Amino acid sequence: MLKKRLTLLCGHYGSGKTNIAVNLALAARQTHERVAIADLDVVNPYFRTKDSAPALADAGVRLICSPYAGSNVDIPALPQEMYALTDDKALTAVIDVGGDDRGALALGRLAPAILAEGDYEMLLVVNRHRPLTPDAAAVAEVMREIETACGIPFTGVVNNSNLGAETTAKTVLDSLSYADAVCEACALPLVMTTVRRDLCPALAGRVPHLFPLDLQVNPYV
Repeated sequence: MLKKRLTLLCGHYGSGKTNIAVNLALAARQTHERVAIADLDVVNPYFRTKDSAPALADAGVRLICSPYAGSNVDIPALPQEMYALTDDKALTAVIDVGGDDRGALALGRLAPAILAEGDYEMLLVVNRHRPLTPDAAAVAEVMREIETACGIPFTGVVNNSNLGAETTAKTVLDSLSYADAVCEACALPLVMTTVRRDLCPALAGRVPHLFPLDLQVNPYV
């Protein structure tokens, strides 16, 4: 599923990028020897990749996150080891970037090295059912703000439209026209549509680029 050494996930607050990042990292470990997941979200300290630390450790996935993640200390600090993402070229990494342009600012520290290497995907995670990204125009505005903040252009879109536990196959099918409109407005290809694994049988052959989610962290982070 991962086409590049670095896969960056950005999007509006509540788009579900953290959940996707964890699942992508676990999937990558099946085909890559050394895999890391980095949580660069310094805006929202409450729902973090660290919540999945036991599952990641069991799978042999390295976790890079703030030393304050999972605590009640709200300090926008990033670990020094985040530079391993750009320095260690043998490492396959999934990077969970903070929500919106404020969260993407942290990525700016790594942007020059990421762009120089050029071995990355920058994926825009969208959810039709979040209040501030209800249509393609709103998503395109968010995309431009994030690109300006971090200095890295997006390369694709992830359709993560869901209603949490209430998601059905119809929920996903109804989101396809939204995803198409977003891709057109942003001039980006659709890289994947994510869905709980139990819904995959009903959607196989009907939804392109389907990616099953096994581990549900929090569908809105």
